[in-house]
Parts: sequence; structure tokens; C-alpha cells
Amino acid sequence: MFFTVIRIVFAINGIVGCTFIVPVLTALACREYHVLPSFLIPMAASIVLAATFILAGRKKKIRLNSRSSFIVVALAWISASLFSAIPLYASGAIPHLADAVFESTSGFSTTGATILSDIETLPRSINLWRCETHWLGGMGIVALTVALLPIMGVGGFQLIKAETTGPEKGKLTPKITNTAKILWILYFSLTVAETLLLKIAGMDFIDALSHAFATLGTGGFSTKNASIAGFDSAAIDWILTFFMFCAGVNFSLYYYLFTGKINDIKKDSELKVYISLIIAIVIAITFIELSSYGSVMRSLRYSAFQVLSLITTTGFATTDYTLWHPASQVLIFMLFFIGGSSGSTSGGIKVIRITIVAKQLLNEVKRMLHPHGIFSIRLNRRAGRKDVVFNVTAFLFAYMALVLISTFITALAGIDIFTSFTASASMVGNYGPAFNKLGPSCNYGWLPDAIKWWYSFVMLTGRLEIYTMIIMFFPSFWKN
Repeated sequence: MFFTVIRIVFAINGIVGCTFIVPVLTALACREYHVLPSFLIPMAASIVLAATFILAGRKKKIRLNSRSSFIVVALAWISASLFSAIPLYASGAIPHLADAVFESTSGFSTTGATILSDIETLPRSINLWRCETHWLGGMGIVALTVALLPIMGVGGFQLIKAETTGPEKGKLTPKITNTAKILWILYFSLTVAETLLLKIAGMDFIDALSHAFATLGTGGFSTKNASIAGFDSAAIDWILTFFMFCAGVNFSLYYYLFTGKINDIKKDSELKVYISLIIAIVIAITFIELSSYGSVMRSLRYSAFQVLSLITTTGFATTDYTLWHPASQVLIFMLFFIGGSSGSTSGGIKVIRITIVAKQLLNEVKRMLHPHGIFSIRLNRRAGRKDVVFNVTAFLFAYMALVLISTFITALAGIDIFTSFTASASMVGNYGPAFNKLGPSCNYGWLPDAIKWWYSFVMLTGRLEIYTMIIMFFPSFWKN
């Protein structure tokens, strides 16, 4: 099993290394020759190592059980985050190791929290790479590898299950390799469309591609110090708002759309709740902040952008929501515990879990009124399995426990409780900005190194939906 795990991990890092070609071409185009070795050397090394391990075991079929799948996925994300920090560190763009790893992990986990205070002074190739890590982490580096390396088809479903978000995971097609390819083609198509629209709206090509990467990956890194507010464009705001909405939808629904399965989309319970939540909160904040922005359309523009940015856990900013009316801040704070749809690139608890818990709560009320009644939750117009409720309940406990543990560890560094709590919720949910000293106009650079390392672990744990990382801390996991 050891050789199989190492082989797959090196293959995944080889795929990540190949994606360095995008910032390499950008560095050449922008004449940033001094950063080229920082990309080319680790890129070459990762490809050589990947090819060596793939060829060394080409005659052996890859067989993975549940335990080895968890190990592969956890090691793949940890190693990819460390590996991708090399260009940031070696180029001198982020000369401190803890900062470079934090930034890289924040990128891959699609958190978007940054330690940088002056982003615009970075080489454009480095900024593009920061945003590209969102794109790779959004759909999943394991899913990308399964799509590109058919040799990993055996056991591929178990790998993707350990990486994919949501309480229930399934296949769009009988072969998991084909499913991964379809999802990545849809993802790539949306990225191209957004890049072109942002270019038409006034961004140059590199900025457009960078923000398309960050939007579809629901990450939130920007090439501007003021985030999206730095462009001061209503057209750009609305384009990003639309694509953040798209990124927060279960990508399986796009497959149903293109294959004509409209009824499957219409009856999707999570999509209905996702849209209803967005509409309700956007309307509420629009009218609460109407006096601040002077017109309905202007207030709608800023409220819609910020609500979509947070419910999808993207973390872009066009305004500082910590300066909004307290009622608006309460609604924004609620979004920190919702997240996007399962099967999307968003983080957070996920709308489907909130839906299941709400439906179960309603059933418990009914049971109190009718003790002999039989009640079950209904999802997608079908009766839901009882074990899904148990799964969601356990996940919510693990999620909140990690938030509280992280809050305590952050507070040990002398940071006030509100900043500690909201930052921890942001890290576990992969949101990026928090409140108070870590709000949308602040950065994480001032935190102690120990907290940055801890947050790096927490961001990956949150991205892999808790279990994949924490299961390895249980002694029973390692027993035969």
C-alpha cells in the first residue's frame, strides 16, 4: 500500500507541476524573467518524479480501500499546498516560510485569506498563480488527476468521495473517470466565458483570467489591494456576482441542464433553498442599506455582490461590510454558517445540510403534536434516508467543535474572542475575511506564525469536510 500511496501522491504533484506553465507563460509575456526559476525548477522536478513513479508501477493495478483513499487524499492536499508554496517563497514574493505556506494553503483550500498587504507590487505571474491555486482546489486536484490519468481509474471513486463536498456523493456516468472529465469540461467552459466577459467589461487579460480562476474556485484572491472595489466598475461587479452564483450551484445540475434533464433540476431541493436564501437576504440588506447608498440599484449592487461573495465562501469585497448597519452584519454573519451547495466549489456547512436539519426540526415539532405519527424528510420530492440525518448531525457537531477548538487556540495568542471566533469560522468554512481585526479591509499577516500553521491545517480540514483529515488522528484508523 505504501508504494501505491506514494505513487498517486507524486502523480498528483506532477499534475500540479504541469499547471505551472500558466504563470511561466505569464512571466515570459510580462518579462518577469527573475521568477522563472522559481516555477521551472520545481515544475521539472515534479514531472520527472511523477513519470518515474507512474512508470515504475505501470504493470500493477491500483487497488485502494477506504483507509488508503483517505491517506492519499490527505497527503495529496498537504503535499500540493507545500509544493505550490515553493514559487511564492523562492521568488522572494513571500520570503517568510509560514506566510508562503499559509498563502498557498489558503489558495488551494479556496479560502482566500491573505497575509499580503500590498498585492499590487507582486509580479503578475505570482498573482496569477495565487488565483490559479483557487481554480485547481475548487474542483479538486484529485478529481483533475483522475480525469487526466486513466491509470488511476481503479479506486478513483473512493478518492473523489474523500475529496468531494456534500453528505451524498454519486456518479454522473458509470465510469468515475468520465464523470471527472465532464465536471472539469464544464468548469473550464465557465472559466473561459467569465474571462471573456471580464475582458469586455474592462479588465486586461491577466486580471480577467486571475479573477475568473478566483471566482469559479470560490477563493477570493484578487490582483488589487482593495479587492474588486479596486476596479470600481458596476459591470465587473455584476459579472462576478453572476459567476459566484454559478460556482455555488451543484455542478451536477449543469450536466443535467446540458443533457436535457430539466425535471431533475426543477425538483432539486437544495437549489430551491439556495436561491430562496440569496433572494431573501439580498432584498433585506438592500433596503437596510438603502440610506447608505442613495438608490435601490446601487444598494442592490453592493448587497447582492457581498451576499453572493459570502454564501459561496468566495470572499471578494466591494465594500467593508463591518461598517454596515448592525442588522445587515447579523445577516452577513449568518452566511458564515451556511455556505454554497454540495457538489459546488464552495465551502461552509452547505445548503443541503441546513435544509436537512430544518426539515428534521419540523418533523420533531410534528412528532410532539402527533406522537404516533410517522414522519420523514423529503429531498428532491423523495423520502430521505434516516442515516443522512445522522450523518449531517455528526458533521455539524464535528464542524462546530473544530470552530470552537480553533477559537480557543487563536485566543491563546491574546487575540480577542470575537476576532478569534469569526476567524476560526472563516478558516473552517473557507470564507477568507472575518470580522473585527480580520475583516475584509484587513489581512492575516500580523498573526503569530503558530496561528498561521494551525490555520493552514484548519483550512485543509475544512476543505476536505473535516472527516478526511481528523479520521487519521483516531488510533482505530491505523489498526488492521
